[in-house]
Amino acid sequence: MSDSATASEALAEGIQSAVGAFDADGCLKVRSVLDRETCWRTSRWFDDASAGVGSRQALSLPGVAQIAHEVRLHPAIAPLMPPAAVAVQCTFFRKSVEHNWLVALHQDVSIPVRERVAAGGLRGWSNKEGAWFVQAPQDVLESMVAVRLHLDDCGPEDGPLRVAAGSHHQGIVARPVSSGDHGAMRECIAETGDAWVMRPLLLHASSRASGFSARRVLHLLFGPPELPLGLHWRETV
Repeated sequence: MSDSATASEALAEGIQSAVGAFDADGCLKVRSVLDRETCWRTSRWFDDASAGVGSRQALSLPGVAQIAHEVRLHPAIAPLMPPAAVAVQCTFFRKSVEHNWLVALHQDVSIPVRERVAAGGLRGWSNKEGAWFVQAPQDVLESMVAVRLHLDDCGPEDGPLRVAAGSHHQGIVARPVSSGDHGAMRECIAETGDAWVMRPLLLHASSRASGFSARRVLHLLFGPPELPLGLHWRETV
């Protein structure tokens, strides 16, 4: 067997292993998805353009569509994506000493849609920053993938995301939950440019930052190009 064939087989086995780990845990760390120059340029732009803790409507901002395109085609991320995936939302987070918060254990079940519709079975309607959100059907949520791109280093003192690995297999959790119900929580530590790929149904939380650095994150959400029940994505790239 040639060296190139051996390398191809090793690559295929590595991809298969990563897909298996992602399916089992609902999360996977991918290193160095963005280079440091892109992270610096993107974080500076957001710092200049937005105030407070961030925005749920960053997908249409300059440069984000190109980042979403590159992420979707990244060789370590593309195998984890649904078929014909499109980016449907980008949220920018900024956690720091000045803008600090904690998030209780939860799932991400709301999706941004173009308009409110009267289809039966839909619930959880809300309007945030002038956009409609609704709780997506479970089969839609199960097909979706979120990619959290770290524009800064994120250590234990920076209030990192904590996840209950494998909890996405429970489907939509209707009752309030606590971390003690789901075993040990995994801290999603990252260096600048790293990404955490996760299922929206994965139970996750975060604590307040205890350090003095900034933790800036682009949270990209990818889903199928079409939605059921007369729903339409608010925007896609």
